[in-house]
Amino acid sequence: MDNRKLIDKALEAMNYAYAPYSKFKVGAALITDGVVYTGCNIENSSFGATICAERCAISKAVSEGHKNIQKIAIVSSSGDFTPPCGICRQVMEEFMADGTVVLSNGKEIKEYTVRELLPAGFSAEDMKG
Repeated sequence: MDNRKLIDKALEAMNYAYAPYSKFKVGAALITDGVVYTGCNIENSSFGATICAERCAISKAVSEGHKNIQKIAIVSSSGDFTPPCGICRQVMEEFMADGTVVLSNGKEIKEYTVRELLPAGFSAEDMKG
């Protein structure tokens, strides 16, 4: 799937974001094994219970048996590029270490590898001893 189509899916997902506290809505769409999964941020008054759009989409994919994610697109209501937070980067390391992260500000598109965003990520391989 090309980046523009994946970004469009992320924009659709952003419409479902629940962000009553920050008013900062995020949407994500990923592709894995030819299937697209979307996610949005879901805030909670107990801020630690908040889930990011990226982890929402990844959780949906993994819960359906897809653990080899090729690409994820991320958009936000800020109108700027919105790179994933540290927790999301670590989750991406687990399920898409060789994948691509696509960001859009509505005008331009930037692409990164997960390794560029998390150059010294901790993986399951590191736990083998």
